[in-house]
Amino acid sequence: MNQDQTMDRDVKTFQDLAVIFRRRKREIFLPAVCFFALAAVVAFSLPKIYKSTTTILIEEQDVPREYVLSNIASFADQRLQSINQRLMSSTRLMDLITRFRLYADLKDKVSADEIVAKMRKAVKFNTISADVVDPRTGRPAQATIAFTVSYEGRNPETVQRVASELASLYLEENLRSREKQSSGTAKFMEDEMEVLKARLAALDAMMSTYKKRNLTSLPEFAQFNQQALDQVDRDISRMDDQLRTLLERQGYLEEQLVSVPRDLSLQGKESLKELRLRLIELKTRYSDEYPDVVKTKAAIREVEQQLKKGGGGASGDRPDNPVYTTLASQLAGNKSEIDSIQRQISGLRKKSENYRNRMEASPKVEEGYKGLLVERGSLQAKYDDLNRKTMDAKVAQGLEKEQLSERFSILDAARLPEKPDSPNIPAILLIGLVLGMGSGVGLAAVRESVDDTVRSPEDLGRIAGDLPVLASVPVITTTVDEAVRKGRTLKFAFFVMDLDVLWDKVKRRLSV
Repeated sequence: MNQDQTMDRDVKTFQDLAVIFRRRKREIFLPAVCFFALAAVVAFSLPKIYKSTTTILIEEQDVPREYVLSNIASFADQRLQSINQRLMSSTRLMDLITRFRLYADLKDKVSADEIVAKMRKAVKFNTISADVVDPRTGRPAQATIAFTVSYEGRNPETVQRVASELASLYLEENLRSREKQSSGTAKFMEDEMEVLKARLAALDAMMSTYKKRNLTSLPEFAQFNQQALDQVDRDISRMDDQLRTLLERQGYLEEQLVSVPRDLSLQGKESLKELRLRLIELKTRYSDEYPDVVKTKAAIREVEQQLKKGGGGASGDRPDNPVYTTLASQLAGNKSEIDSIQRQISGLRKKSENYRNRMEASPKVEEGYKGLLVERGSLQAKYDDLNRKTMDAKVAQGLEKEQLSERFSILDAARLPEKPDSPNIPAILLIGLVLGMGSGVGLAAVRESVDDTVRSPEDLGRIAGDLPVLASVPVITTTVDEAVRKGRTLKFAFFVMDLDVLWDKVKRRLSV
């Protein structure tokens, strides 16, 4: 006979299960009752914990964003996390613990850090999100529209007061942080404007000095310099023409002056000598009445009279010939004009050189001036943009002060809890019952699997193999067994229900 064969039993019908249940009911019900009793003890012995919750709504700003844009760049989730970290700090929680006299029974038993940690665990913070359209990008996104703040404790009134105080702290911290951030932004913008204003003033002074130092070479004077240079060149050309004319006149006057004697008496004597020689020559050929002879005699008399009037010669070095004097004065005036023209040409050439130097320096000066202008224009653009942003920041700051921007408002205030939030007695009892039944069924299955008792002809047939089972003896119930069974049946029927009724119900359930 094989040991494996003795342990191989088939459970095929609900009838087999019912038989096993009747046989192992003690193994099934005893762990179930024990676990259920233990769960009941645990459920009713745990301290009652009450919970109060405040729901806070995140409201959008009242003024449309098209008109006034808030200068708070962070999202609501980020601000909430920041506020939550500040409020959950040891200092803030210790203040609440002291104010509401929380965990008074633990002060002499544990440290302050442990009490703060317990308080931190008792505070619950949860966000409520929804699908919205991001006003900055225009795309759908998940956004926090509300959040809840809860507190758990043993005293319902204290729990409500602490939950209300936590909600107030969230509202106050949000207003304070938003106003601080807004005013900080406006102050930063104003400081940056002052810095840019000082830089603009310094650059303006630099440009003024640069213009004074290079006034005549600035780009706006380029056309004037070119026109002035052209005019100077024309004046030089005109003066050169005048100079050539005067030099030619000077040569002509010098030639004339050389051929004219300085003294008039020498000229008269020479003329008188020539006239007498001519008269002698005429007399040799003509009579005294001849017109040429008469004319020559008259000329001789006139020259003699002039010589008599002149005193017979010039006095000193001063020429007495009016023609010579006239030519000499004209030559002196011509030389004076030549000197004046030469001085004017020299001045004009210096002017021309000056204008040429200005024009040559103009590109470099223009490049430097353009660099200053570009830098000045860039700074001015930054200043104008910063000025606009500063005005927007001030308007946004006013929006925060008037509490017209995004804000927190209490949607559902903390209520006095009427029932404890924990422990959940029905859930604990149900878990205990399920665990008890499971452990009972498991224990019964283990006991049944290791039990090799022969209880039916079929079991005996499996063990005997090819040997047939000739007969089976039914269970013999003694008087004592019957009395015990009846006693148990009466007790169960008295306290619960009749066993026949229970068996009929079980069979109906199993058949279903």
